Amino acid sequence: MNAFLHQLGLGAPLFALVLTGYLLIRVAGWPQAMARHLTTFVFSVGLPAMLFRMMSDLAQLPPVDSRLLIAFFGGCLGIFVLGRLLAWKAFGLDGIGQSVFGVGCIFSNNIMLGLPLARASLGEGAIPSVALILVFNALILWTLISVSVEWHRHGRLSLKGLRDTLNGVLRNPIILSILGGAAFGLTSIPLPEIVDSPLKMLGQTGMPLALVALGMSLADYDLRDQWRVSAGIALLKLLVLPLGILGIARLIGLPPTETMVVVLLGSVGLGANVFLMARQFKAVEAGIAGAVILTTVGSAVTTPLLMTVAAHFLGPLRP
Repeated sequence: MNAFLHQLGLGAPLFALVLTGYLLIRVAGWPQAMARHLTTFVFSVGLPAMLFRMMSDLAQLPPVDSRLLIAFFGGCLGIFVLGRLLAWKAFGLDGIGQSVFGVGCIFSNNIMLGLPLARASLGEGAIPSVALILVFNALILWTLISVSVEWHRHGRLSLKGLRDTLNGVLRNPIILSILGGAAFGLTSIPLPEIVDSPLKMLGQTGMPLALVALGMSLADYDLRDQWRVSAGIALLKLLVLPLGILGIARLIGLPPTETMVVVLLGSVGLGANVFLMARQFKAVEAGIAGAVILTTVGSAVTTPLLMTVAAHFLGPLRP
């Protein structure tokens, strides 16, 4: 119980920032345009500055066991298939609806929620592992839904769709900052103070503002429509996915730090990108919108619980 309360306490201030953003829209009456502008700043400036600066010191960062990709994305693939089956059998969704439902069960809000939580609960040493997941996350999961939808529509894959997905991912400021920072870090040249200092100040704004922007965005969604679909997604996303990831991590002997990272990233709330997917494919929009709220709120409790469960099976984290 003490371990759970400790994890809960670490995450509570971060979820308080999410609540602050929500109240600014719902109670204080701030316009939704503020959420859009703040999100643009966070994704284009704040978080990229922090990640570039951190990855530029790559030579000093702890090494990462790349098998964490097997644990994380292996778990995601299994739950995607399970989610599609549930969407078909329990909710009677067609192939496109099943695809969106399935991705809704696995696409975590790793940038706005997972990254701040990992830094707060696991420390700076966890950031390289998070960065590795971030580099592949959007590419793999957007490709997965694109392949699934294309196969349903045409019975074949579209190379143009895959190419557009890859181009979009490689233009993402978050991905570019990680890759650019890592490339600079391999040179072992320290950042000049005139560059390092502004990046540090900008980076310090990224995480808290990301959480406020997330809360603002949640105020735009509705829980009432398709609530059964939302609840089904939340169950698989918050409990089944992280436990599956933990099982694979234990099976392949993943080190403690990487195991805690992948369990945490698998357990956090659903990313708003899935709602954009739902809109793009015109499927399960209300169910995904409700799931964004349910999983974000629910992860305030389930993430500390799952971190406690994971820690029970692991030794102490390496420094």
